Parts: sequence; C-alpha cells; structure tokens
Amino acid sequence: MNTFTKRIALVFLSCLATQPAWAARDVKEAVVKIYTVRNRYAYSVPWQISYQEESTGSGCIIKGRRILTNAHVVTDGAFIQVRRSGIAKKNTAEVEIVAHECDLALLRVNDESFFDGVTPPGIGCLPEVRDQVAVYGFPKGGDKLSITEGVVCRVEHSKYTHSSANLLSCQIDAAINPGNSGGPVIKDDKIVGVAFQAQSGQNIGYMVPAPIIDRFLTDIEDGEYDGIPDLGISSQPMENPDIRHRFGMKKSQTGVLVNEIYPDSPAKGVLKTGDVILSVDGQDVENDGTIELRKGERTSWKYSMQRKHTNDKVQLEVLRNRQIMDAEIDLSVTNIFRGLVPEEYDVAPTYYILGGLVFEPLTVNYLKRWGKEWHVKAPTSLLNYYLYGKPKADKRQIVVLIRVLADDINAGYHELENRVVSCVNGRKIANMRDLVDAVEGQQQRYHMITDETGYKIVLDKSRVSANGQKILKKYNVNSDRSQNLKPSEQQYISEVH
Repeated sequence: MNTFTKRIALVFLSCLATQPAWAARDVKEAVVKIYTVRNRYAYSVPWQISYQEESTGSGCIIKGRRILTNAHVVTDGAFIQVRRSGIAKKNTAEVEIVAHECDLALLRVNDESFFDGVTPPGIGCLPEVRDQVAVYGFPKGGDKLSITEGVVCRVEHSKYTHSSANLLSCQIDAAINPGNSGGPVIKDDKIVGVAFQAQSGQNIGYMVPAPIIDRFLTDIEDGEYDGIPDLGISSQPMENPDIRHRFGMKKSQTGVLVNEIYPDSPAKGVLKTGDVILSVDGQDVENDGTIELRKGERTSWKYSMQRKHTNDKVQLEVLRNRQIMDAEIDLSVTNIFRGLVPEEYDVAPTYYILGGLVFEPLTVNYLKRWGKEWHVKAPTSLLNYYLYGKPKADKRQIVVLIRVLADDINAGYHELENRVVSCVNGRKIANMRDLVDAVEGQQQRYHMITDETGYKIVLDKSRVSANGQKILKKYNVNSDRSQNLKPSEQQYISEVH
C-alpha cells in the first residue's frame, strides 16, 4: 500500500472512529412517527364535541415493546397510528398510560410484527452542560426522519407548557419544531431526553430529561401512574436580610419561608405557616429556594420531593420560633400542579343545567375559547383566578355560570355569562358537587343563585321542574348534566381532593 493510499485509509478509519453515536442504525429504526386524530370538546357548549383535528408527533420504541412519547402528542386522541422510520405501513396504537404533569406517555401496538428487528435504546443519565446530543423526530415540512444536533445549554427547573408544572428540564440548542414533540434526544446510543417544547422564533428547545423519564417508568411498573409527590405548600425565597432577621434566622442559616399549607397537603399537622425549611434530606436549601443538583449546578428545592415516589418519606430541618426541629413527612400526590384553574385532558367537560342556566367549573380549556391570546382576551375576573387563585378548603373549584339558554322562565337573565358563583340556596359553593347538592336539596319555593358581586338570580322551583326538559330539547341538549354528575356516579372524578 503506497503512502497516499495509507493516508486515505487512515482518514476513513478516523471518520469511523469519530462517527457520532446518534448515527447508529438501531436508534433510527426505533424512532416512530405518530398520527393522532383528536376529538376536541366545546367547553362553551360542553355537551358537544367541537371539532375533529389531525396532528403528528414523534416517539421511540423502548424496552417492553412500548412507544415513549409526549402526553400532549396523544391527548384527546380518538384514533392513533404509528409508523416506523423507513417503513411505509402504519399500525394502530393505543395509549397505555399517560402522565400529563411531566408530559410523557406510553403507547402500545397489538401487532407484534411492528417491533421486528428493533433494538430499543436504553434510558441514559442526565447529561452535562455542553454535552452534544441529537434530536430524532418527524418535524412538519417533510415525511422522512430528521436528526438535528446541538448541545445542552442549561439544566434547571422550567415550566412545562402542557401542564404548567415546574419540573426539571434541559435546554438544548438543537432545532425542535412542531412534529418533533415526543422524539428521543440521544447521547451515546441512549435516550437522555424527550423533546417537548421550544421557544418560538429562537433556536432554543427543551427536553424532558432522563431522571424524569426514569421516574415515570418506575412509577408505572405496577400498571398505574400515581403522579409526582409534593409537599402541598406555597413558599417564598428569603434573600432579603430583613425577612431572615424577622423570622429568627442566624447569618449561617438559609432556607425558604412556608406561606400556606394547601388542603389535603401531606404536611398538614407537621408544618405551620411561618416555618422556615432549612434543609431537605440533609441538603441545605439556599435563600433563593434552590438546592445543589450537581457540583456547580443548582435547581429548585422542590426537586427533592419530585424525584421521590408516592408514600416515600422526606426529612426536613425546620426553624420555628427560632428553634430548630426535625420533621418527617409521608409524601402523597397533591393536585398542586393542577392549581385552582386546571387544564383537563382526555375527559368530557363537567356541566350542570338549571332552568337554562349552564354552570361549569373554570378550566384552562374554557379560557381557551378566547383564542390564541386567551391569556389577555379572556375576562379579567376569570383570569385572576387562573393567575393567582390557590385551592382552599372552601374553594376547590371556581364554578361559573357560562351562559343562559334563553326561555320564558329565565327572562331577564339572558345576557348573563361568565359569572362566578359564590352561593346557591344559602349554601357556599366550593365545587360543582356543592352546586348540584344545593339545587337538588332545596325545599323552598325558589332557587337563588348569588354570584361573587352579590348579583342574585331567582327562579321558581316548580317552573324549573316543569320546563327543564323543554329547554333541553329546544337546544338539542341530551342531558341536564355531564356523566360524572349523574346520581349513579359514586365519586365526582373532577373534584379536587
């Protein structure tokens, strides 16, 4: 072999040796395109399906002949198909399990031949900042597999758009576009993340990182998803020296202040408002509300609970009245990620009709009736609850009179809409079940509904009973209530516990 030939051979071998790990053939074969047909409910007329739409996303075959993807890729899916990269045939798939707060889901395909020849990649570790990764998926604009490369820019807590939960995530500079959602992010032949959102107009994407994926897969080993535990409290940083002094902290002490303990919190009876949480499981909580994630990296102190599982214990060091005390709390899943105004997934809207008055719990789904700019166009009275409302024992949901189906018996009220209900027949309303019970337990002649401004609606009970079905028929409504409010239901599934 002459010198020139040797040089060519060495260059070729060098290229093979440095070939990116994400170019491996088996990883490509494990990536799938997901086709979802959705049934969207009309929250402004909650007894109807508004429209059907089609969308696409990405996913990856993992151990156990399952497909890992984003929850938002398959939410409200009435019909789902999947197609492997490089193969024309589509197969019908079904959602096996879904975790909305961390935006992950698993699909199953009954046709076993779909998985033939696939070596599923394993789940890797949390990548380091500046690690190089590749995003696999099927972004819009083409039908073939796309692979974009980039580096990990940040590892920290951020808001998950799908659920509004604040969880650990990784920011990457690889391009992530519509259709990429659910696709694997690969490093060293392993899944280190799932692409799930991007900043519009910028080359900034985010992935659900490996620890969150691992936690999800461990959670569902018993066939059910329990959810992410939380202390169920509100807290604030203590960076100002005056607030630290006011609550008796020494210069050497750092922590966060407990402001409120939510209903059904596992910390109820253990923590008190005004407590300062100094450490969690032996990790110091800094005054900015962070703990050390890795050397030189910090993230939210709540990650100490979020990486655990239901019924795990957490050890806290607490400062109360200038005295240090130890506290142990059995963690449970709270609805803190849902908030007072949640977004509903994969369920029909809850509603109740009384004499043509249509009541519904306030949800993000309802607010979205105001279009893409709902967060500025929706009524301020409703947005305030979304932005600032917190669950309380006497306010588990915001019950709204959304509209009036006009009839003689409700004359004078036809223009009423988006009124927050505070009281029905003398009973304070904490949720939709309270409203139903207050109506159906009424013994007096009149129903009286009072909104939060004090405005009163009075309807004759006997006229409501006599004309109720006529109103429903006039407006093509099949039932005066949603399925989960019917007497046969033993539990109100939408109620916040």
